[in-house]
Amino acid sequence: MAVKLAHERPKQRVDELEKEIVDRNRAEEALRESEEKYRTLFEDSRDAIYITTRKGEFIDANQAAFDLLGYSREEMVALNARQLYATATNGGRFQKEIEQKGFVRDYEVKLRKKDGAVIDCLFNVSVRRAPDGRILAYQGIIRDITNRKRAEEALRESEEKYRTLVERASEGIAIIQNGLLKYVNPHLAEMAGYTVAELTDTPFSDYIHPDELPSVLENYRRRMAGEDAPSTYEGAIIDKHGGNIDVEFDVGLIAYQGNPAAFTIVRDLTERKRLEAQLRLAQKMEALGTLAGGIAHNFNNLLTGIMGCSSLVLLETDPTHPNCEHLKNIEKLVESGAKLTRQLLGYAREGRYEVRPISLNQVIAETANTFATMRKDIRVHQELAGDLPDIRADWGQVEQVLLNLCVNAADAMPGGGDLFLKTMNVTDKDMGAKPYKISPGAYALLTVRDTGIGMDKETRERAFDPFFTTKGMGRGTGLGLASVYGIVKAHGGYIDVESKKGQGSTFSLYFPTSERRAKEAVKRTKRLTKGTGTILLVDDEHMVLEVSVKMLERLGYTVLEAKGGREAIDIYEAHKNEIDLVVLDMIMPGMGGGETYDRIKEINPGVRVLLSSGYSLDGQASEILNRGCDGFIQKPFKMEELLGKVTETMGKK
Repeated sequence: MAVKLAHERPKQRVDELEKEIVDRNRAEEALRESEEKYRTLFEDSRDAIYITTRKGEFIDANQAAFDLLGYSREEMVALNARQLYATATNGGRFQKEIEQKGFVRDYEVKLRKKDGAVIDCLFNVSVRRAPDGRILAYQGIIRDITNRKRAEEALRESEEKYRTLVERASEGIAIIQNGLLKYVNPHLAEMAGYTVAELTDTPFSDYIHPDELPSVLENYRRRMAGEDAPSTYEGAIIDKHGGNIDVEFDVGLIAYQGNPAAFTIVRDLTERKRLEAQLRLAQKMEALGTLAGGIAHNFNNLLTGIMGCSSLVLLETDPTHPNCEHLKNIEKLVESGAKLTRQLLGYAREGRYEVRPISLNQVIAETANTFATMRKDIRVHQELAGDLPDIRADWGQVEQVLLNLCVNAADAMPGGGDLFLKTMNVTDKDMGAKPYKISPGAYALLTVRDTGIGMDKETRERAFDPFFTTKGMGRGTGLGLASVYGIVKAHGGYIDVESKKGQGSTFSLYFPTSERRAKEAVKRTKRLTKGTGTILLVDDEHMVLEVSVKMLERLGYTVLEAKGGREAIDIYEAHKNEIDLVVLDMIMPGMGGGETYDRIKEINPGVRVLLSSGYSLDGQASEILNRGCDGFIQKPFKMEELLGKVTETMGKK
């Protein structure tokens, strides 16, 4: 038995030794494989990997590290890691943190490459320790984040740029999410009278006008649901003081903090609405002015016939006959009608007659004194600037303006009151913001203020409309203020009115000043006698033509008559050597007075022409006179006036 055991022991030992050898070989092979794997990972990594001593001396680095920094292996090993830093770093904090924790994560450092270029890098570093805990080396990974940093910087710059644009935008901008104002720019807050903080995170619906709220909410719902909805629409918001602001919403869908939101531009339409209202008013006034001018022209033709007939009958009537007084009353009524048409022409801006430098203060003084004697229950106060320049205007027209304003003020003070007339020098810069464009220059300002009943908003807005009156039936035509407006505008001026119910009214009239001084008017009287000669009378109105022919014939003239421009040219060509004067109507169908005048002038450059019109001496009439026409007479006219103008025109050299 013992012999057998002795024999087995050597064999067991051999087996154990063989197993140890195999295990050791396997361990060495595994170590080699591990080292090979590690080396492969180390060398093939796209990130730069390095190993340094605690002092920063390089022990090893991979190819990615050499490529990143531009050094060869030999050059890198010869460097200290601290030499690669492009800027000063807190190395003490870095080393303390890594030795306490055993690692650092995502530590940003700027490194300088061999060629001098600076790159942004991210360090992830850990320590290698000996079995006794001593630090043997630092092992780290360097990742180049230069492009990422540049992208982040570009994004920051972009965000800053757009934030600046939004913050300084001249339009209101809001971001609405889940029904709340998540962002509001300063302009929108200022527009609504709030601070940005007061508006932020509040329901946007709180600031929408109730009348507009249903449609605005529906548009918002559809927009957020991705449905078709108007991107631009008008509405109204309520400011902090409860006032309404007309606005335009321009809405788009964006992502804000990862969720859908409505990017909304809010434009204040107050100024645009004001300009649109101003344009509508100007268009209305222009249309009404054209209508008023046409009515005045036709009415003057009618009055011319009536006036002519009464003049002819008066010539044949004994002054002691009872009908003589009736005929004179007819003439007075015609003159009243003519005054009414002058008001219409004034509104239509056709009312300038003789424009020359005049003293506005003098017109005011004379007119105010006349008015004061008529209405002793009105106390008239005058405060006239002593250095007021003259204005270029027609005296009678300005007098009519002032009288109309005085009468209007008196009507507003049925129980008596005070009327204040004041003049002063202003320029366009002194006139402040107006709902119309002001021509630069100097102006004479006339203010007419009363202590009457005043006007409400609706009445004030229609104050200058023709035929609009607050008086009862038969107590007013509604043309007084309308003609004031037309006359002032025709003189290149402006007029404003301020009034509140129960607080009186103030009219401000601005007249452009003249550099020339007014001259004393010299009235000349001329004794008129019957004349001789041949006159070609041209008018398309049968009644006017008939009565005018009879008047001229009674005054001693031979009359040829034409019912229009073309007939007048034919007659003039046939009788040009006989005709001493052409009395030419300005407004006629087919060929008007202007064209007729030019054609007759071509036939005989020396022809004498007296222009006649139901319109006043303005516009077309002035243009024809500037082309050489010899005189002008406005309808309606008496026989004496016609004789005077005919004699004056025929006597011109």
